[in-house]
Amino acid sequence: MKQGILINFAPQIMSRAVSIVIPVFNEEDNVEPLHSEINEVCVQNGYTYEIILVDDGSSDATVERAKQLSPVTVIQLRKNFGQTAAMDAGIKHAQYPYIITMDGDRQNDPNDIPNLIEHLEANDLDIVSGWRKNRKDPFMKRFVSRGANLLRGLLIKDEIHDSGCSLKIYKKECFEGISLYGEMHRFIPAILKIKGFKVGEVVVNHRSRTAGVTKYNWRRTIKGFIDMISVWFWNKYATRPLHLLGGIGFILISLGMLSALFTFISFFRGQGMSETAWPLLTTFFFLSGMQLFIFGLIADIILKNYFDTTKDNSYSIKAIVEN
Repeated sequence: MKQGILINFAPQIMSRAVSIVIPVFNEEDNVEPLHSEINEVCVQNGYTYEIILVDDGSSDATVERAKQLSPVTVIQLRKNFGQTAAMDAGIKHAQYPYIITMDGDRQNDPNDIPNLIEHLEANDLDIVSGWRKNRKDPFMKRFVSRGANLLRGLLIKDEIHDSGCSLKIYKKECFEGISLYGEMHRFIPAILKIKGFKVGEVVVNHRSRTAGVTKYNWRRTIKGFIDMISVWFWNKYATRPLHLLGGIGFILISLGMLSALFTFISFFRGQGMSETAWPLLTTFFFLSGMQLFIFGLIADIILKNYFDTTKDNSYSIKAIVEN
């Protein structure tokens, strides 16, 4: 009688590989405790990980203290280019399938990292954005942020409550062919949703700042609003600018035709053309309409040339299956 062979099919725990990107600017008192917290979370959960600190031209001892940490990758920018540029540099350097971004002021809680990963995998998402439902910020900062979120919801409609939260997780493939600029890091989920990626959200812990000073000011608010308009335009008319500019041009030309009709009527009724504004309005509407229509055609040609000569596409393919 043959002896049966007992094989142990114990379930294997899949090791997640994550790149954690943190832009820092004058956070000398925060880099060490933040690194320690992240390191503890990653070790406890058995992650394969890298911590990327991107110094955005700090004038204090942030870089020196960051270089003493391990494991860490320190990317030092030559000057202060802004949080979006620092985040872009870190993302481009990341090597693992999951990219997690967070602020360097310790207000984002590293203990939320496992929740972000679980939510992303459980719901088959490409991006999960943190939602600071109970923010620990001054009233004015929360007031401005709430107004910006309301406006963003009306214009962009990315269905994210708190796009300004830096604590997010992305699949690395999300950033293929994408570069960030301005204050665009706030609108990454919206940009990726335009390209067809699936975006989700999960409530995260938000902590009070215990060291350093906030870097937010009215200039960043204005830049963020301008970038919001840019994202709105890209969402609505990036692949068809002629529809917007040509449409407005057509409306102005139509108004010019109506104005011309009133001009002729006034002329045949004996009214002096120097006594009415209709001739000027006719000229203005026709010239403005033609200019916008021509600009739309030129923008359409430029856009087609852009997609033909770069690696970017107006669409994103999730998978190709060949049987």
